[in-house]
Amino acid sequence: MSISIIAEIGSTHDGSFGNALNAIDATADMGVDAVKFQTHIADAETLENAPQPPYFKGEPRFQYFERTGFSLKQWEELRDKAIDRNVEFLSSPFSIASVELLEALGVHKYKIPSGEVTNIPMLEFIAKTRKPVLLSSGMSSWAELDLAVETIKRYHNDITVLQCTTEYPCPPQNVGLNVIKEMKERYNLPVGLSDHTNTMYAPILAVSYGISAIEKHFTFSRLMYGSDAKNSMEPDQFRQMIEGIRAAEKMTTHLVDKDDVSKYSVMKETFEKSLVSLQKISAGSTITRAMIGEKKPGTGIPPKRLEDIVGQTATKTIEENALISYEEVGLSP
Repeated sequence: MSISIIAEIGSTHDGSFGNALNAIDATADMGVDAVKFQTHIADAETLENAPQPPYFKGEPRFQYFERTGFSLKQWEELRDKAIDRNVEFLSSPFSIASVELLEALGVHKYKIPSGEVTNIPMLEFIAKTRKPVLLSSGMSSWAELDLAVETIKRYHNDITVLQCTTEYPCPPQNVGLNVIKEMKERYNLPVGLSDHTNTMYAPILAVSYGISAIEKHFTFSRLMYGSDAKNSMEPDQFRQMIEGIRAAEKMTTHLVDKDDVSKYSVMKETFEKSLVSLQKISAGSTITRAMIGEKKPGTGIPPKRLEDIVGQTATKTIEENALISYEEVGLSP
C-alpha cells in the first residue's frame, strides 16, 4: 500500500470559504490522498483569555477561531468537494462538540491533533465511534502517548501514530525520525510523520523509515495572514514534495537484482571493452601482451580473458585494430 499523503489545509484559508474550496482543488490536482482541516468551535474549546501561541500574535485565539470557523452547511460543501475530487476529507476536532459536528458530516476517520493527546475524555468519545484514528504526538511524552494509545485500543486497533514535533517551524535537528522506529516497536502499529519543517526533505527521507502516512501544511502563499501560513508549503514546493515522496517509495520498495544484467545488454556492448589487435598478427604467430589491447565495443572477447590469449598461436591472420575472435586464437568462449 502506498504512503497516504495528507495536505494539512488547517486554517490557512483564514476563514475564506472560497480559499478552502480552492485549496481542495489545488492539492487534489497535485495527487494528495486526503485533505485535512481543523474544526474549531471557540465556545467549546477555549476560554476567551487563553494565551496566544508564541508564533502568532495577530489576534486573540478565541476571536481567531470564531472568525475563521465555518457553518455546518459550509463544512458539508467542503466534504462534498473532497468527495467530488476523489480525496479523503479529514478534519481535526478540538472539542467534543467538534467531534459531534464531524459525526454529523459522516467523516470516516479522525485526526487527533497533538494538543488533544492528553484530553482523555475526548479520545474516548472518538474511540467509541470505532473509526480509524491518526494520532499526532507533537508535544507528548511516552507516558502520555502510551495512555492515549491504550485509551483508543480499548475500542479498536485501527490507529496510525504520527511522529510530530510541535515547533513552528521545526528545525531539521528536531524532526525526530529516530522516533518512528521506536513507535513501531513500542506499539506495533502503523507510523507516519506530521512534519512542521519548512522544507520537503524530512517527508522524503521519512519514506525510508517505512512510514504509512505523511501530513504537511499547505498554503497558497507564506505571505498570507494567519497562524499557519508562514510555516506551510506553497504549491510548487508541495508538488515537488509529492513527486519526491512517490519517487522515494519506488526506490525503497522495488528491489534490484545486481545479477540481472540482461536489461543492460545494449549498454554493455556500447560501453564495455573487448580484446583487440594492436598490430597485424600473422597466422602461426605466438601472441604476446604487446599485440593485445582493450577497446570498445564490448561484443568480443572480454578483457578478463587476456591471460588466456597471451601465449596462444594465431590460427588465422588478424588484421591490425580488429576485434579478436575465439576461433582466431584457438579458444572456446
